[in-house]
Amino acid sequence: MFERFTQAARDVVTRAQEEAAALGHDHLGTEHLLLGVAAGDDGILASLGADHAALRRAVTDMYPVAIDADALAAIGIDLDAVRRSVEESFGPGALFKRRGRRVRHVPFCPRAKRALERSLREAIALRHRHIGREHLLLALAGDGKSSAAIALRRCGTSPEAVRAATLAALRDAA
Repeated sequence: MFERFTQAARDVVTRAQEEAAALGHDHLGTEHLLLGVAAGDDGILASLGADHAALRRAVTDMYPVAIDADALAAIGIDLDAVRRSVEESFGPGALFKRRGRRVRHVPFCPRAKRALERSLREAIALRHRHIGREHLLLALAGDGKSSAAIALRRCGTSPEAVRAATLAALRDAA
């Protein structure tokens, strides 16, 4: 299946790994795949109010960091500002690197694996010979109970709206 992935789709998976590591999560879920798609968004998610920054906030709210941000704020340290500054300087996940390497491979959760499999079915249904970012987005939007769907709703949109916008963009591109 992965041989059908375009470079952009492969980049989504790589970025999802980076997002999971940067957030300190022990799994790669649909929310991380969605963040990977949003990082290279061509406007579909942003037009629905779910750009990368908004989705990252939604995911962070869903899975709070174990560090006590309130305690740090009490002594004048803004954890989000520190994280942003470090990531701007050193890249995503820089706070979670050990000896120059990422902490470890973050395993895919079952729902994320199913989303990857569904992306193949989405491509086949559209009679495409490749699996691109848009197929991954369709697959993620197709599971209304996933963490990706929850993050979309927290951004004020719905998986159904994302699916409709993605299909419309594919039609317009054809």
